[in-house]
Amino acid sequence: MSSIDEIKSRIDIVDLVSETVTLRRSGKNYTGFCPFHANTRTPAFVVFSESGTWRCFGQCNEGGDIFRFVMKKEGCDFSEALRILAEKAGVQLKPPTPQEQEAAEEHEHLRALLEEAVVYYRHQLTSTPAGQQALAYLQGRGLDDATLEAFGLGYAPNAWDGALKHFKSKGYSEHDLIDAGLVTVREGTEGGGSEPAQARRIYDRFRHRITIPIRDERGRMTGFGARILNPEDVPKFLNSPQTALFDKGHLLYGLDRARKSIRTLDQAVIVEGYLDVIALHQAGFTNAVSPMGTALTEHQLRLLKRFTRRIILALDPDAAGDKATLRGLQVARQAMDRQEEAVFDARGLLGYESRLQADIRVTTLPRGMDPDDVVKRDPAEWQRIVENARPVVIHVMETLAMGQDMEDPKIKSEIAAQVLPLIGEVPNPVERDTYRQRLARLLRVDERALLDPAQARPGRAARSRPAARPRSAPQALPSASAASARMALEGHCLGVLMRRPDIVYRLDRKLQQFGLARLSTNDFEHTEFQAIYELIQESLAQDVAEPLNFVLSGLSLELMEMADSLLKRSEKLDPNDDKVFEDVRRTLLDVRLREVRRLVEHIRYSMEESQQQGQPPDVEQMQVMQQYSRVLLQLYLALEDKNTETQNN
Repeated sequence: MSSIDEIKSRIDIVDLVSETVTLRRSGKNYTGFCPFHANTRTPAFVVFSESGTWRCFGQCNEGGDIFRFVMKKEGCDFSEALRILAEKAGVQLKPPTPQEQEAAEEHEHLRALLEEAVVYYRHQLTSTPAGQQALAYLQGRGLDDATLEAFGLGYAPNAWDGALKHFKSKGYSEHDLIDAGLVTVREGTEGGGSEPAQARRIYDRFRHRITIPIRDERGRMTGFGARILNPEDVPKFLNSPQTALFDKGHLLYGLDRARKSIRTLDQAVIVEGYLDVIALHQAGFTNAVSPMGTALTEHQLRLLKRFTRRIILALDPDAAGDKATLRGLQVARQAMDRQEEAVFDARGLLGYESRLQADIRVTTLPRGMDPDDVVKRDPAEWQRIVENARPVVIHVMETLAMGQDMEDPKIKSEIAAQVLPLIGEVPNPVERDTYRQRLARLLRVDERALLDPAQARPGRAARSRPAARPRSAPQALPSASAASARMALEGHCLGVLMRRPDIVYRLDRKLQQFGLARLSTNDFEHTEFQAIYELIQESLAQDVAEPLNFVLSGLSLELMEMADSLLKRSEKLDPNDDKVFEDVRRTLLDVRLREVRRLVEHIRYSMEESQQQGQPPDVEQMQVMQQYSRVLLQLYLALEDKNTETQNN
């Protein structure tokens, strides 16, 4: 038995959830109010004791096992949840390898150095004459002493070796300072002869700048951002270099302080700058974070998705306005070590939104103003700006139309040519039709003029294609409980996808043909499966390594054993690609049918129980039941379509 299985066997999910949620028995399950969002009317949170899982039928619409519950409750990743539950269950996790232990110790050593650097820069800001200019600047931005201390803002002296000398005197080596990103190494030349000698120069990376500590979502030091005080200096902002601890694409500034508020409000607001985040937090808007001037990455959005699916991008007009929409977008700046123009990638955001099952919206600020300017002028104005955030497609179409002569047929055609490809990227057919209708109203044209005749009826076209041959069924399942059967089905899908991740694209297209959601982590009930599938998704977004090698190198020690087991089960794949695809497709549909039937059964039982107690019908439950009924119909149609093809052959 693996350590993960042993933990699950020792911890009862009802006992675990009951520590923070008041549960009452409802048939063979338990219900209560969801702890992850405001909910006082309907107990929409359900714990399924037999399968060891939970589900929110309300605003969250999420679920999982004991690991997922702890991850969402504590805002941590799988490894940390594993450690928490292992300690609770009294399970000894496998000891780290010597290499892992050495790396962990080195990371702790560097974090200790960075923490001392926070203290050093703070002292320079608050207790030295040289730091008074920086302090005056920050106070002029409206930041009070409590905020400066809470965020650890400091000042790097205007010297080439101030930090270098200080930390060497405390016993740190040059190698430590280089690894922590506090100093810069440059190879130069010395001497006046014909063959100058090579000289290695080491000097402070941050000089005459305001320093801003950057921590990961768990509050651990990773590096610094630094802003100029002298307008002649470049770049305006300078980050720590890439180190073992600091990776801009994997960090969000302020998330350690914002994650509780993000979870409570079920909303995250992304702004461009460090000082914007700090000013917003000081004003009470503590759900703000920043990508630190980098292009917003899918990894950063996945970090946020641990706490909310509702994400708002608050960009300045130049970043999200006409210059951006005419070119198409990536969020914020490409690199803080260079002066770059902000760009905004609408198509990229729609891709993120689809893959992450998130709700990403865009709002713009008054021209010439940053978030801290707005919140200082009127906090209520900032609240209104956030509340008025619009879906990406609507933001683009309305920005393009702003100030244009909407009676000019050429302008209408140009706007349609830029917006229609974005609408085509939206996976949900209802949303696509809604956006198309809105564009037609905006342009004041007949909606039929915006339809591509070749794609007007994709469902009928798809059904008229030549039928395929019968595919092989998934591997035989062992006789087991429903929970074990589902786990076997999920494991089969995952094992095949680890070897053939390209199937994901084809699978998504087939699912969307029937109005079904794309494959996502929600299709996997167990957190360890979700973690492996997230790595599969990441492997498809990179081109550095073979996808399988990328997945295996990203697995934790605890997940490696499970991945090996899944790969063994998928060793003998059929050489026919179509058969492999059909195998995965049918297995996934089976998984979804089992899950929806289970959820429908629970809601039906809950409604009957309420009726017997003389309570009026619950509107939310009726709406959820209708939603699941539609999904069931779509799933049956998807299976029927395949059966029809089989019969035709």
